[in-house]
Amino acid sequence: QVQLAESGGGLVQAGGSLTLSCAASGSIFRMIAMGWYRQAPGKEREGVSCISRSGGSTNYADSVKGRFTISRDSAKKMVYLQMDSLKPEDTAVYYCAAGLVATMKPRDYYYWGQGTQVTVSS
Repeated sequence: QVQLAESGGGLVQAGGSLTLSCAASGSIFRMIAMGWYRQAPGKEREGVSCISRSGGSTNYADSVKGRFTISRDSAKKMVYLQMDSLKPEDTAVYYCAAGLVATMKPRDYYYWGQGTQVTVSS
């Protein structure tokens, strides 16, 4: 069983930065891949980024490449999403998720956090 809790969301102006954090519970953290997803009002949940169990492999949605950076600290059981050069279209609820394989497909993840709101004003 894995429980996830996101934090770090908020209101920021376009061009600004935010760092999202995801705290995980459970002893299997080192064995699981992690992902960040987001869902804007009226839109489907989309993959933002994912990171492998070792942290050696990462992937990003085209819309955030070069602006967002995912990382993990297995000792602290934390996953982070550094978001720079934020745009109004990044506004969404952001979720972290845990699964066996680092993919950009929501169906591959078994555990989800409650989400944190990110709002980017123009």
